[in-house]
Amino acid sequence: MPIHSNPDLVAESGHLEHWNRPGQRRNSFHNLHRIVRYGFSLRASKVLELSSCNDARIAELDSVQNLCNSGIFSAMVVLRDDQLAYEQYAPDFSADQAHTIMSITKTMIHLIIGRCVESSLIDLRATVCDYLPEIGSGYADASIQDVLDMNVVNDYSEDYSDPDTMALLHNASMGWRLPAADNRQISNREFLCTIESNDLLNHSGEVNYKSANTDVLAWVAERVSGLSLRDHLVHIVEAAGIEHTFHMSTDHTGVPNTNCGASLSARDLARYGLIFARQGIGANGKPVGNYEFMNSARRCKGPAFPEPDNHIYYGNQLKTNGRWIGHGGWGGQFLMIDPETTTVVVFFSVLENQSASDDNHKRAIIQMAEEVIEK
Repeated sequence: MPIHSNPDLVAESGHLEHWNRPGQRRNSFHNLHRIVRYGFSLRASKVLELSSCNDARIAELDSVQNLCNSGIFSAMVVLRDDQLAYEQYAPDFSADQAHTIMSITKTMIHLIIGRCVESSLIDLRATVCDYLPEIGSGYADASIQDVLDMNVVNDYSEDYSDPDTMALLHNASMGWRLPAADNRQISNREFLCTIESNDLLNHSGEVNYKSANTDVLAWVAERVSGLSLRDHLVHIVEAAGIEHTFHMSTDHTGVPNTNCGASLSARDLARYGLIFARQGIGANGKPVGNYEFMNSARRCKGPAFPEPDNHIYYGNQLKTNGRWIGHGGWGGQFLMIDPETTTVVVFFSVLENQSASDDNHKRAIIQMAEEVIEK
């Protein structure tokens, strides 16, 4: 019988996958959990109730109006503790709809590693090969702390203006694109073992961002804890008390793509952010992550981003300016948490330029979220 390759997942040489191309990307980011090849979904048994406490001052901010009225906007939610202070959605997006959060997913590994550190299962000074003897030279002799802080040099590239960057080639092992013709399907962890390095030391002193770092850390956490990543994620979803469905993409062996694989609603991402705002305590009263591990990131001990963003640091799989913590997602998402005021800001948008990247847009979101926190 005649068959053909799934057109959404095909990436011809020098091109993005069809789902990931400008003109297709917005619909794809709103439906990525339906597009990727493999995955699972989770729901919390008990939902964190949110009360409405609309703060009109947020809507009056020029920065909020400019970003929420742009053509690339999807959703924005602000929580102050369990009070819904602001909420807005684009006409083609809704409160119960899942949206990919891309690299915001990395914050879940912050929580998982934090628990492993608290339980003395991981020594941050140890090297990756102490826990994963099979790993390749790209990570073998790197300290766990340097991998956490995006402070490692290897041949994994993440330049989304280059369609042949290794971060996009990584998609094939994650089930986000089909392997090139005549190439066999490899797992995410097989892919991680192919990354090489002749000198792991980051001589620049600046953040050397690599999404593969997160999947290496997830592998370490699974091995030392004896729990599957799925079990770790169940614990997080229950602690967040999310209302709708949490989707996680996986590779073909079922291993979660912890570097960027989660999709959930804006409200539910805000509920998740409250775990950090409440010093690592879930809505169910159970500890999640480790508060000291979170605060060590806030002390800005990790490398800084290049100018003009050198007031922002990266540590323990979190971004911080010394007050707020959070993370961005490729294509236009951001999660910001202020533990001092128990405020969470979630912003979803979809950039449809070729690289799905825009540093000025990212800065505008961060500045807007900072203004919201100060209100």
